[in-house]
Amino acid sequence: MYLNCHSFHSLRYGTIPVEELVKQASSFGVKAMALTDINTVTGIYEFIKLCLAAGIKPLVGMEFRGEHQLRYIALAKNAKGLAEMNYFLTQHNFQNIVLGQFAPDFEHVFIIYPLENAPTILKENEYIGIRPDQLQKLVLSNWKDRQLKMVVLQPVVFRTKREYNLHRILRAVDLNELLSKLTQDDFCKKSDLMIPPDQLIEWYKDYPHITENTERIIQDCNFSYEFQTPRNKKYYTKDKKGDINLLTTLAHEGLIWRYGPQNKAAKARVEKELKVINDLDFSGYFLITWDIIRYSNSRGFLHIGRGSGANSIIAYCLGITDICPLELDLYFERFLNENRKSPPDFDIDWSWKERDVILKYIFDRYGYEHVAFCGTNVEFKYRSIFREVGKVFGLPKDELDLLAKNPMKMHQTNEIVKLVQQYGMMLEKYPNMRSMHSCGILISEEPLTNYTPLEMPPKGFPIVLFDMHTAEDIGFEKFDILSQRGIGHIDDTVKLIEKNRGLRINIRDTSLSKNEQSANKFLAEGKTIGCFYIESPAMRGLLRRLKCDNYKTLVAASSIIRPGVAQSGMMKEYIFRHNNPSKFEYFHPVFQEQLGETYGIMVYQEDVIKIALHYGGLSAADGDILRRAMSGKGRSKAALQKVKDDFFISCATKGHPEALSQEIYRQIESFAGYSFCKAHSASYAVESYQSLYLKVHYPIEFMVAVINNQGGFYRTEIYIHEARMAGAVIHNPCVNKSEYETALYGRDIYLGFMHLLNIDSKLAQFISLERNKNGEYLSLEDFINRVPMGIENIKVLIFIGAFRFTGQTKNQLLVLVSLLLNNFKPTNRGLMLLQEPAKEFKLPVLERSVFEDAFDEIELLNFPVSCTVFDLLQTRHRGDVLVKDLLKHYKKQVRMLAYLISTKQVPTKRGNMYFGTWIDVEGAYFDTAHFPDSLVQYPFQGGGCYLLLGTVEIDYHFPTLTINKMAKMPFVPDPRYMDSDKRFVTQNQIKQDISSTDRKPYPQEHEINLPRHRMKF
Repeated sequence: MYLNCHSFHSLRYGTIPVEELVKQASSFGVKAMALTDINTVTGIYEFIKLCLAAGIKPLVGMEFRGEHQLRYIALAKNAKGLAEMNYFLTQHNFQNIVLGQFAPDFEHVFIIYPLENAPTILKENEYIGIRPDQLQKLVLSNWKDRQLKMVVLQPVVFRTKREYNLHRILRAVDLNELLSKLTQDDFCKKSDLMIPPDQLIEWYKDYPHITENTERIIQDCNFSYEFQTPRNKKYYTKDKKGDINLLTTLAHEGLIWRYGPQNKAAKARVEKELKVINDLDFSGYFLITWDIIRYSNSRGFLHIGRGSGANSIIAYCLGITDICPLELDLYFERFLNENRKSPPDFDIDWSWKERDVILKYIFDRYGYEHVAFCGTNVEFKYRSIFREVGKVFGLPKDELDLLAKNPMKMHQTNEIVKLVQQYGMMLEKYPNMRSMHSCGILISEEPLTNYTPLEMPPKGFPIVLFDMHTAEDIGFEKFDILSQRGIGHIDDTVKLIEKNRGLRINIRDTSLSKNEQSANKFLAEGKTIGCFYIESPAMRGLLRRLKCDNYKTLVAASSIIRPGVAQSGMMKEYIFRHNNPSKFEYFHPVFQEQLGETYGIMVYQEDVIKIALHYGGLSAADGDILRRAMSGKGRSKAALQKVKDDFFISCATKGHPEALSQEIYRQIESFAGYSFCKAHSASYAVESYQSLYLKVHYPIEFMVAVINNQGGFYRTEIYIHEARMAGAVIHNPCVNKSEYETALYGRDIYLGFMHLLNIDSKLAQFISLERNKNGEYLSLEDFINRVPMGIENIKVLIFIGAFRFTGQTKNQLLVLVSLLLNNFKPTNRGLMLLQEPAKEFKLPVLERSVFEDAFDEIELLNFPVSCTVFDLLQTRHRGDVLVKDLLKHYKKQVRMLAYLISTKQVPTKRGNMYFGTWIDVEGAYFDTAHFPDSLVQYPFQGGGCYLLLGTVEIDYHFPTLTINKMAKMPFVPDPRYMDSDKRFVTQNQIKQDISSTDRKPYPQEHEINLPRHRMKF
């Protein structure tokens, strides 16, 4: 009898999670029910599974609403009916048309109108829904005669009084209205909840036609779904045979390209993989991916294929990836095996500048009816909850800020705040809005509207209304089309080298960069700022601790820095064993046999599976559960608990010591979701090497590319510093030299207009467009005549020195621009300056302090260009020790003067500590550790220069300074201000890069518990 049930997927309306809705229905003895969320079918697939498990017949449909008003309820008779309503709603979504009052001509859909919205004439498939509290209206002749087309309408929106209140709050949030100002039409009735079916039938006992109609609809709605059927586009060619033939041809061509004609091991691996791919019907998936890569190559785009797909030699031969699985002993079964029923997963990265071109090709090539992005549910989060809920209770902005920014224990305790907390906490994990998955694309065999309506977000590519987990559950596997700035760094560097030096670098040839001698030297010394994945302070420190000077060690480093490995203590143990290979024993033969390359330590996801299978004796099925858990794709607690139970039973059967088995499983658990597969680490390592090779041999071009791709881990200032250290001459923006992005002429770098604060971006781009079209600017007057820019923006350009080519001082230019533009109207620009020659003004000569330019630059760029930050200090002292001397002062206390680059807050058992990264006056980097007790008296006070007193520590070749005391050093007074209160304000604009982590404290060495000697049996 329940033809109109809502879950919390009726966004900002329903209050019941799908699982709880079915559970309640089951407890009431409901035998059939419909899920009709508002303008979506997001929850129907979960609903179907749960209903079938509970012995309930599932009906699926939608409640169609327009302008927050119920139009009608639609129920699918079958799969065609679902497709009809999905397609209909999709057209409205794409064209942004408000839904009409009445339903279109559906062939396989039942329509139920609410009594107050029922049309005079009903079609054969249309009915009127009558609520229990409306039955008395049937005594009226105009409704009495229509009973033959009526059905029971008992909407379900909430379960309890608290949920009813929550529903009202959600409606206020959705309408952006105060709770007290909602009207009766804005929210559901207090009767819109599930009641026992017997009671519902009792209310309608005098109206048998109504209950018979309801039961007939339930009987005639027979939507079923085959969850195990793959839904991706099946074939690239016309059929399976055509696909495997084409894939085989391409693989054999690629085999010769990658390995030459005589490599027997590679040929055997290719044949083995082709058989599995064909048996599992995944040829089409490989070919579609190959097709995308082929198009990318035809456009000259650089891509990186990574993830578990790099385990495949076929992917390597097709050019999808650049990782040789034979070189790294990558096993194909991690990617694809006969126990795995879901398609393989390729993650492919492009430059953020080129990704949209790739996306457009995919949508055009395979059709907008068949291609869409995965959706994602944006849930109510802590901050948004308190802002949204607090707002509907009428709290002012300052109180909302306090609620959002502080933990609940610090909130006020008045009645309103208690209500905000009470209902806010009920909303945790509730979907708030639908959004677009960042990279996951579905390519479907059938039109996607067979499964869901589509929406068209501002990005211009359609999205489905379910997330990646539902997509996989119903037979789809996404193609991950990603973008990252690291590829932009590489791609733009190659283009800059050709433009600036006339050299063509084939960076696609990974043999050029991988294990190149100079790059290895930089790698071991941690000179990797700007390089993809290996530039953070933590990664640079790890590289130095490992003296990482080769590809395979870098592959391992890319994984051991991940949270799972580091949290388990295995990162520390790996560093020890790498530096002391003679000071440990493999504590069990399985670890020596399976993990010899990584000193008996589980570093990759594959290692976890190897130990689970070979030490623990788990089945291949249990191994696949672990794989899914580590990939974040399957986190069933029950399934993982079974794996754990099986592991210990099997270990006991094999006679393994319980203590050892406990420690090993602790490590296995810590990996779940937070470690890389080896192929993924290898892919990252290849890209890191490509970046590093370019940085080593073409540092200025590389840094300009990093700057123009808007950096990486650090702010722009640090990459400019790197360029200067490489011999570049840094120039402030110039209207005759600069582009919107940073420009390079030989060794001269002209900062781009994009870096200027407080300047209109469209006008900034127009400057170079106009110059390239009509020649260089001859004077300030000429610039004003040609660029439609107001006086405030022009003053910004003057202050940064963009008109220095005129030979006039900033003060003279400021006087001149005021004379020209103070009373100037933009409509007269061309009239005044074209028809009348510019007047000659006798400008005064005004003295200007050498520091004024530096403070202008800090104000407009956030950092100085014409001098260093050290030049602006009041003190001439530069510390007693420089970075190059640190290794000579092990365990000694030293004083250093340094400029703060970045800080990272991390938890310890004694409280939060910080790590700092700094440069000394010579521009060299070093790192500091600040323990909680030191921070109490000597905290960080923002960006700038500090005098540091600390003890030099050396951790496996890597010197750091443990800080005892520190003090921030003042700049000289800003000479642009006479007011003493303002003379020290500008220096507060000096930035630092800030990061933090909420992870648990890393274990100390004595807590790791991993034995370094063989255990006695």
